[in-house]
Amino acid sequence: MIGEDGAMIGVVSSQEAQRLAYDADLDLVKISPNANPPVCKIMDYSKFKYEQSKRDKENRKNQTIIELKEIRLSMTIDVGDIAVKTKQCLKFLEAGNKVKVSIRMKGRENARAYQGVKVMQDFFEGLEGKAVQDKKPVTEGRNIIMMLSPAK
Repeated sequence: MIGEDGAMIGVVSSQEAQRLAYDADLDLVKISPNANPPVCKIMDYSKFKYEQSKRDKENRKNQTIIELKEIRLSMTIDVGDIAVKTKQCLKFLEAGNKVKVSIRMKGRENARAYQGVKVMQDFFEGLEGKAVQDKKPVTEGRNIIMMLSPAK
């Protein structure tokens, strides 16, 4: 058994432990019930639960959620359109999100997938080192996919 101040009391019968907790006007809480003999502690359980919920809330508040945003390009995209998409991608990256850049090939474009990869490389160069390639442009069926994350 462990006392309210954290000091080891030793092995005590369950009736004696209940009496000690009642005299201190606190709760008797089993910390590890599967141990032989079970380990109990005298504490204010409601205060413990309150402090634990406050710690959990503080941890959730400090936690950042990283989202996966997607930008779609085409193989015949023009310079001005790439500039607009690059600007949008930079907003996503500055917010701390990962970005999935994809091109969907249609019809005869499948035969010239290397052009789509070149468009992806040009798009990445337009980000001016503000992004890191997690996954280089890869052709997967009718799609070309590249993953980006913010540069440190």
